Amino acid sequence: DVGPGFKPPPGVDPVVRIKTPNDAGVTSWQDGVMGLIEIPNKDVDDFIVLRADGTPTYLLAVVVDDHDMGVTQVIRGSDHIGNTSRQIAVFKNMNWEMPDFAHLPLIHGPDGKKLSKRHGATGLEEFEAKGYLPEAIRNYLARLSWAHGDDEIFSTEQAIEWFDLSGCSKGAPCFDFDKLNGLNQHYIKEADVGRLADIVLKLFPEVAPFAAKFRDPQVADMLKVRAKTMVEYKEAAEFFMAKRPMAILPAAAKDLSSDAAKEMLLALADLLEKYSGEWTPSGLEPCVKGFAEAKGL
Repeated sequence: DVGPGFKPPPGVDPVVRIKTPNDAGVTSWQDGVMGLIEIPNKDVDDFIVLRADGTPTYLLAVVVDDHDMGVTQVIRGSDHIGNTSRQIAVFKNMNWEMPDFAHLPLIHGPDGKKLSKRHGATGLEEFEAKGYLPEAIRNYLARLSWAHGDDEIFSTEQAIEWFDLSGCSKGAPCFDFDKLNGLNQHYIKEADVGRLADIVLKLFPEVAPFAAKFRDPQVADMLKVRAKTMVEYKEAAEFFMAKRPMAILPAAAKDLSSDAAKEMLLALADLLEKYSGEWTPSGLEPCVKGFAEAKGL
C-alpha cells in the first residue's frame, strides 16, 4: 500500500511481498486428481517474492519459468497444494493463463508414514543395487497410484498409452516390497539370459571368472526359478562358484555324517553321471524323485 515511490529507511534492506486477497473468499482450482480444492484466502499469506538482495524466491521463479516455457500441466506431489494457492496469486497478478494443476498423493511406507530411508531403499541407485530390474520398478510405481482396470503387469509402452489422470487415486498408496518382489521375479523370468548376465557382472564384478556360466541358458533357467531379485539370482549361483570341497552347513552335516547317508549320496552322484536326459529342472526332477522313491526316502 505504500506505492511505487516508497523508499525504505536508511540501513533497511526490505523484501518484496505480493499482496493476496484478505477477505472471506477462497482461492480454488479444479485439480486433475483431487477434484475441486478450495483454500481460504485468510490462509494465504502475503508471501515474499523478492529477497532483500533482489533474488527471486521459488514461488515467483517457478511461475515465471512455467509461463516462459509454456507449461500447460503441473503434476506433482500433494505436499505442494499449499504452494499452488500462492502461485495462483502470482499468475492472477500477472494476468497470465494458468496451467492445469494435478496433485498426486505421497507414497507411504507400511506403517502409514511418508516413505523414507527407514522403510528401505528410496533412490533408484539403491533399488538397482538391491537387484531390481528397471521395468519392474516402472511397472510397480506406475501401478502404485494409478490403475488401468485390473491390469497388474504391463510394459512401459502400455503404461504410456493407457495413462490418464482420471485413473489416479486420491488416497495415499503404501509401498509394498512383497508386491515389488513378485513383479521383479516375473520380469527376471522373462528377461534375456545375456542381459541378466550383464546385470550380475555389473552388480558383482567378482563373479567375472564365471561369466560363461551365467550366460549359459540352462544355468540361467535354474537360477531364475526362485530369484525375486538379482541379488538372490547371484546367490542361487553359489553352488557352481564355491570352492571345492564345498563347506557343509552345520544343520545339514548332522544328516550327512553317517555311512548310510554317504552311500546314498554316492549312489545319487552315480545316477546323475549316467543321466542322459535334458539337464533342466523339469528333466531332472523325475529322475531324482524316482531315486528317492526307490530308496524309500
